[in-house]
Amino acid sequence: MRSSRTRGATGVALSLALIAGVLGLAAPASAADLPAPDVPPGEVASSNIEHLSNNPKNGALQGTGSDIAFQGKYAFAGNYDGFTVYDLSDPEKPVQALQVYCPGSQNDVSVYGDILVLSTDSSRSDDSCDSTTRPATEKDAWEGLKVWDISDPLEPEYVKAVETACGSHTHSLAPTKNGKDVYVYVSSYSPRSSFPDCQPPHDLISIVKIPADDPAGAELVATPNLFPDGGYEGDESRSASATSGCHDITTYAKYDIAAGACMGDGILMDIKDRAHPKVISTVRDTENFAFWHSATFNNDATKVVFTDELGGGGLATCTGEYAPELGANGIYDIEKAKKKGGKNGKELVLKSYYKIPRINDDTENCVAHNGSLIPVEGKDLMVQSWYQGGVSVLDFTDSSHPTELAWFDRGAGVSDGGTWSTYWYNGYAYSNDLGIGFDTFDIDDSIDGKAKTNLRSLNPQMQQKF
Repeated sequence: MRSSRTRGATGVALSLALIAGVLGLAAPASAADLPAPDVPPGEVASSNIEHLSNNPKNGALQGTGSDIAFQGKYAFAGNYDGFTVYDLSDPEKPVQALQVYCPGSQNDVSVYGDILVLSTDSSRSDDSCDSTTRPATEKDAWEGLKVWDISDPLEPEYVKAVETACGSHTHSLAPTKNGKDVYVYVSSYSPRSSFPDCQPPHDLISIVKIPADDPAGAELVATPNLFPDGGYEGDESRSASATSGCHDITTYAKYDIAAGACMGDGILMDIKDRAHPKVISTVRDTENFAFWHSATFNNDATKVVFTDELGGGGLATCTGEYAPELGANGIYDIEKAKKKGGKNGKELVLKSYYKIPRINDDTENCVAHNGSLIPVEGKDLMVQSWYQGGVSVLDFTDSSHPTELAWFDRGAGVSDGGTWSTYWYNGYAYSNDLGIGFDTFDIDDSIDGKAKTNLRSLNPQMQQKF
């Protein structure tokens, strides 16, 4: 259920060690002292949000549900075994239109025009959809990007594979201003000397260029080093991750910037030259953040919400045992900064933390995860997944005083793993649950009644101004 990178038995052991060690961050109370969960096991509760439908996992795609992208009337939902295309013609009751079996976790998905991109971050025997699992210690094992032609969304054509160092845990699209080329920033991490294609220190990202009118021409064009000083060294005493690559990057092409969540560091990048991004601000939280996981800009690109996936998505951090700053969002303003030589630069300034206020059962994994903006002008609103903590709608218009406006929560035992990604698209929130499939929600009109509903597409890791 964890989105953080692990490889085989060694990776599992490493994750368990992380989960055990991360308790040092929390000063945990004994289980007997924990309060009862706000939503009892087996029950479902919500406020200002209505659950409309669920499309359960079925057929060949029985793996973990992952990320989602949208285009026109279709949603493309990733799964460790492939991806599903949902028809949103009736947005309250999406219809499964197509399944594509192509195993290779995480299968995070993005779409742009006639292009669909999938991330493969598990070592495979080859780059085909018939591949089998191989150890990362084998030189011939394959990981990277898979590029599809979706000029007909219901008949996707697999046209190109591009191998990248350490695979592709996640990826983010950065189209050029003229739309002729799409650059893909590939995030990957956790190198090891025994992995031939994932060698330390791995302070880089991979950049793949895809011609918009010829997706089969995709190729690796750059591997820039974002951390020439090595990045954060980590802290074993509190199980905070060292920087060795990035987990996720969010681009904002209109402003030529990107925000990177890079394990031990949060960064802001200038991406005017798409193939040569430059880090212009770095921030570390050596008190509360353990694993910088993802980032979301506000509409005006004056703020970034970073998430901390404390414990790799496997910890129950919403029991009252962990402080509200742990496993939470960090809300940062982007402010002007004076650099040497008198040039104006930008810097990230922490304003507050946000964590869901509900108490969960101690068997429920709960930590900040993937979300997107709700396009209401003049406000900074975000809907977000919290694994078994459920779905939360956050108002961070006042960066220093974020508030929750709506929530949906399944009690323990209803979903194994909880919700991975929740995104708002043309009037509704859609969520991909790790275990029980694709959910549709209607947020109360008092919150999103004035939101724009003319979005033609949505890739949350490729933000567009609304």
